[in-house]
Amino acid sequence: MKNVIRGMFFVLFIFLFFTTTVKASDINVSAAASLREVITTLSANYSKIHPDVSFKNNFAASGALAKQIENGAPADIFFSANVEWMDHLKDKGLLDKKNITTLAYNTLVFVGKPNPNIKAMQDIVIFEKIAIGSPKSVPAGQYATEAIKKAGIEKQIAGKLVMAKDVRECLMYADRGEVNGAFVYRTDAEQLAKNVKILFSVPQEYCPRVTYPVALTAVGSKKAEAESFYKYLQSSEAKEVILKYGFMVK
Repeated sequence: MKNVIRGMFFVLFIFLFFTTTVKASDINVSAAASLREVITTLSANYSKIHPDVSFKNNFAASGALAKQIENGAPADIFFSANVEWMDHLKDKGLLDKKNITTLAYNTLVFVGKPNPNIKAMQDIVIFEKIAIGSPKSVPAGQYATEAIKKAGIEKQIAGKLVMAKDVRECLMYADRGEVNGAFVYRTDAEQLAKNVKILFSVPQEYCPRVTYPVALTAVGSKKAEAESFYKYLQSSEAKEVILKYGFMVK
C-alpha cells in the first residue's frame, strides 16, 4: 500500500514539474496600443509553430509600458511607438542592447468628419476640441505636439486639446463626435474608424517619422523562447503580417 502511495506522489510530482516547465515558456509582451492587431496575430501564428509557448500580451501607451517595466512589471519583449521610450529603458539598463531593432513605420494623420475646408495643419484652428494622446506617455501625442509647434498654431489651439490615454482613445473620441478631430496613426484610421475619415497626413517636416522599435528586455534575453520570437519578428512571414495591417517595413 505504501508503495502505491509513493507511486502516486511520484506521478503528482512529475505532473507538477512539467506544468511548471510549460509555464516557464510564457512570453511576456509589452506593446504599444496601435500594434494590438499585429502583435495578436504574430503571437498566435508563432504559437501554432511552437505550441509549447504561450503569450501574455500587455497593450498600452508606450510611456505607460516603459514605466511599468521600470517598476518591475514582467516583460520579455518591449514594442514602442517611438525611439524615445526605448532609449529611456536602454539608459536604465533594462534592455538587451544587442537585441534592439526597428519593427515598422507608420504615419501621423488627422481625422474628423468629412470637411473640404480641412486640408492642412493650419486649418484645424477653427475647431473647438481636438484630441491628442497625452504627450507625457503617448508617442502619438508627442508627435502631434511637435507638429503643432512647428506648424505655428500652438497659441491658436491652446485650451482646445483633449488628452487621451492612448492613440486608440483619441480615435474613439473623434468617432463618437466628442471632439472635432484627432491626431492618430494611419493604420488605426484606415482599419478602425467608423464615422470619421483621414482629412490630411501630417507633413514629414513637422514631426519625426513614426517609428516602432522592438527590443528584448534584460530579463527576456535570458529566455530562449523570447529570443526565438524576437528573431521570428524579423522573418519574411512576420513582415507580411505587418504589411497586411498597413504598417511599413524596411
